[in-house]
Amino acid sequence: MGRAAAGAARLSKWERQTGWPLTLAAVAFLAAYAWPILDPDMPSDRAQALGTFGVVIWAVFVADYLIRVALADDRPRFVRHHIFDLTVIVLPVLRPLRALRVLTALGFLNRRSGTALRGRVITYVIGAVTLVVTIAALAVLDAERRGKDPNIIDIGDALWWAVTTITTVGYGDRYPTTGEGRLVGFGLMLAGIALLGVITATVASWFLERVEDLTATEKRAEVTLDHVLVEVRALRAELHEIRGANQRDSRERLHE
Repeated sequence: MGRAAAGAARLSKWERQTGWPLTLAAVAFLAAYAWPILDPDMPSDRAQALGTFGVVIWAVFVADYLIRVALADDRPRFVRHHIFDLTVIVLPVLRPLRALRVLTALGFLNRRSGTALRGRVITYVIGAVTLVVTIAALAVLDAERRGKDPNIIDIGDALWWAVTTITTVGYGDRYPTTGEGRLVGFGLMLAGIALLGVITATVASWFLERVEDLTATEKRAEVTLDHVLVEVRALRAELHEIRGANQRDSRERLHE
């Protein structure tokens, strides 16, 4: 086994072994991030403990990234292809987004969604949208509560704002007033545009597949019809020959 293949095997083995533990850690990280936001009146010592817990899990994610870089044979290429992971562990403002690693759990659902690409896309879109909306709602609520004149004051308002924003509806009844909240809104708008693009592409792919199936069915029907016509012509020729032979036999018997 070559060096590159050995490195890829080690990296793949590490990712398989740490997939579920890091997924559970991501869920715990999201819970530690969300709890103080949903319960702003919790004791300060508990909030501090949750913050420390979140930092510890974030450090685990950093260690995981560094280990994967070390195991990769082509490290610059690995970094280029994992810019999102690097960004999330470097920029503190994006740390909550590391909980998106929970989407790795959806890989097991792929076995039930079939081998078709469309099934996997739908599975990931549903999971990603649910998680992004939840995280964005928590982030904007946390930001707006620290503002002077908040327009989003509870988790219900935050979830409503997140749903209307990611679907690009934007009723305008709830909106962020802080810079951090608007930054979250900007990211959510981009996610909504991407979501519409994925859904449109999936629907278009479905229609194209249906058209291709119909075209293939028509072609098969045409081929079958051609075969039937050939058989009919052959039968007609045989009947004509039989009739001709019968007529000749009749004339011969009359002459006798």
